[in-house]
Formats: sequence, structure tokens, C-alpha cells
Amino acid sequence: MYYWVGASSSDYAGTPPQPRSGHSAVNIGKSKVVVFGGLVDKKFLTDILVYDIEAKLWYQPECTGSDSDGHVGPTPRAFHVAVAIDCHMFVFGGRSGGQRLGDFWVLDTDIWQWSELTGFGDLPSPRDFAAASSIGNRKIVMYGGWDGKKWLSDVYVLDTISLEWTELSVSATLPQPRCGHTATMVEKRLLVYGGRGGGGPIMGDLWALKGLIEEENETPGWTQLKLPGQAPSPRCGHSVTNAGHYLLMFGGHGTGGWLSRYDIYYNDCVVLDRVSATWKRLSVGNEPPPARAYHSMTAIGSRYLLIGGFDGKSTYGEPWWLVPQDDPIANRLTASPPRNISESKDAASLNGNFQPQFQENQVEKFPLSELQRRLQLSVSQSNSMLPIVNELEDKELLELASRLAGQNVSANSLAIEALREHWKKAEPNMIKLKELGPLLRDYQRLIHRLHLLDCVVFLS
Repeated sequence: MYYWVGASSSDYAGTPPQPRSGHSAVNIGKSKVVVFGGLVDKKFLTDILVYDIEAKLWYQPECTGSDSDGHVGPTPRAFHVAVAIDCHMFVFGGRSGGQRLGDFWVLDTDIWQWSELTGFGDLPSPRDFAAASSIGNRKIVMYGGWDGKKWLSDVYVLDTISLEWTELSVSATLPQPRCGHTATMVEKRLLVYGGRGGGGPIMGDLWALKGLIEEENETPGWTQLKLPGQAPSPRCGHSVTNAGHYLLMFGGHGTGGWLSRYDIYYNDCVVLDRVSATWKRLSVGNEPPPARAYHSMTAIGSRYLLIGGFDGKSTYGEPWWLVPQDDPIANRLTASPPRNISESKDAASLNGNFQPQFQENQVEKFPLSELQRRLQLSVSQSNSMLPIVNELEDKELLELASRLAGQNVSANSLAIEALREHWKKAEPNMIKLKELGPLLRDYQRLIHRLHLLDCVVFLS
């Protein structure tokens, strides 16, 4: 079991990063986490903030190394790629204002010196929203992105010693071009998930790329993986953190709706178990932080550190910990800041918080009014005084159940139970808007029956 806990001043000294999204955060060995750049209130950032893991200290180092204009380090940017190799952080591309960048930098974190690099070979075009990962302790692989005109599906490998770029020639089946995806090197394969593709659809596919390890002498090739289990919903702007035998996915941005589309921001935790090759839901014992995308999530031992992100309206700054139940931080759950659902304009409040099921001990914590508030549905107080309609007289419920079961249910409640089971297991973004009315009425009906049952038990 894991728990979300809002970080507090007792966790570390110094000042954590200001609110931002589209930044990068990389682990330099086991000693520190380096946060770079990002975007807040239309302002692109170029600052470096460091979390010293052993000293439990946030600090801002004085960096040296300037470009041709005398500016220390890269120009302000967000949605770039940053990859750590030993004590070096390599940065490529990103966006600054309306401009896509194609410059290439390295930061030596031992002496905090920036150097602009001149690569050679097959140089990648300027882009943002690409994704990259290290191959061992020498090479970096980068995939996809957006160049301002089109989504990309190219693969580049950088040798960080020779500074030579090589575009990987991949034949046969290719993933759809995309940006805002994740790319994570797992042993000999690069795993790519999600992103926004050509024409704008948000994707939920998983691909594996082979042929990146020279010693294996494999022909480069993509394979789409369709794994069993509780797969995540399509998304972009999410994070994937490598945590040993599993990968942890958090957050991201998707779309929902039926006749009209709207934005959804997620705050769920999905695990890709590398041992069983299955998707699983991480067991979390409390409310997650507000839904977001374009954040960062880094592993620090058994803990995860969440920084920043954007939910379509707000840019977040307060760091959060995701910790196992035996972690000392989990003992102070009351110190976690409350979850502010009202900040979101859209249907982000559906993200993993709404489950059409109940138990006796959940009734007081999650009454109908709270459900309506979380779904942001306007229901007058007078409606709550209307008589409870039997399910066999609820025409909309019967129609949905009939469609699901493929039969007439006017005299058969089995299909209604099948519909309830469908709602219970459905992902929040898979529940159509037209289902919310019947679902709310059915929820109210079941709670009403539960209260009647309590009264009967009390009177008896």
C-alpha cells in the first residue's frame, strides 16, 4: 500500500522549485535530483534547482558556461528532453515562446558548468514534446516530437562521447507519429506509451523498439505490445518512472465525452509489472494530489517525488511524496494539503475518484451531494425530495441495460445488475455523459435502500 503525502518544510531545508510545468527532473546517481526549466504564466524558465538527497536540501547552484550572447546556460525553455549520463545532464530542444529549439547542451553537475555542444552526423530537427532515455552509461535514444508543422516518428541515437547523432533506420511496422509520449529504456528495449498523434487523437498504445544495443546485433524494429490487466487510458503529458521490476505511470492529459469532447487530467497510478508483463493499479490508501500533466516524477529510494504540472487552469508547485505505508512520512498524513477539486474547469474531477460502488462505511463519507459536486453537476435541492423511482420504472436505465445485455429487460433485473457491474468496473473516462443521469439516480436509489435497511435493523 502506498500513500500520497504533501511535502512540508520538515522534509528538507531550502526552497523547493516554484510552480512550473513542462520542466525536466533527472536523477544524478543516488545523490541528487536536478530540475531544469519549465513554464509558468506564459513565462519560460531557465533556472536550475537541485535536491541533495543525503543532506535533504534544496539549493540553486551558481552555474557557469555561456553561449555566444553571453547568457549562462541554455535559453529559457520547456517541453525539452533531459537525460542523465553519470554526472552529466544532456538537454536537447524544447520550446521558447513560439519557437522550437534544436540546440544541444550538457551540464556537468560536479562543477555546475554548462557547455553548448556541436554534434555531427544525422542531426535531429528542432522539436518539442519529444521523449528520450539513456542506453547504458554512454548513449541516448530520442523518439518523436512536434516540429511546429508535423508530428514526428523518427528515432535518433546520440553517442555522448563522440557527440555523433545517428538516425535509426527502422523498417516494417511503425508507430503513429506523436508527441507528449514517454520513452523508457528497459534492458534492451525502448518502451513508448501514449502521446498525441497526427490529426490530434490522444493514444493509449504501447510499443517496444529493439536494435538499440550494438552487441546484440539486432535489426531495429518496432513491436506493438498488448498486455493484459488494467491498462491505462489514452493520455499524453504523463510520467513514467523506472522503479526496478516495474514502471510507474502517473497523471497525464486525455479527452472524454460522447457528442462533445472535453479535456480530462488524470491523477491515477498505473504499474507496468515487468516480471508478469501485466498492467496493474497501484494500491493507494488515500486521496491523490490534484490531477495534472507535464509534471515530473522521480524515484528516491522507495519514495517518489512529484513536482509541478498543469491541469488546464492551474500550474502546481507544491511537491508531493508517494511513499510506502512503512515510510515515516506516511505517519503524518494529516499534514497533507487538502485536494482542491474546484480548481479544475473541466471533467478532470472524474479522474479515478468516481467509482459507482458503495459499502456501508462509505455512505457518510461519500453522500449523493458529494458525488454531484465531484461530477460538477447542477442538481437542485428540490430534486432530492422527489420520490425514489424503482429501477424497473426508470426508462433511461432500462434502455442502457437493454443495450448492454442485448435483450428486453422490462421484466428481468439481471441486465440491470449487469449494467451496475459494468459501471463498477468501468474507467471514469469511459462512462458517457448520457449515462450520468441514470447512474446518479441508481446511486441515490441504492443509498436509499441501504438507509431503509439500516432503519429496519435498528427497529428490529
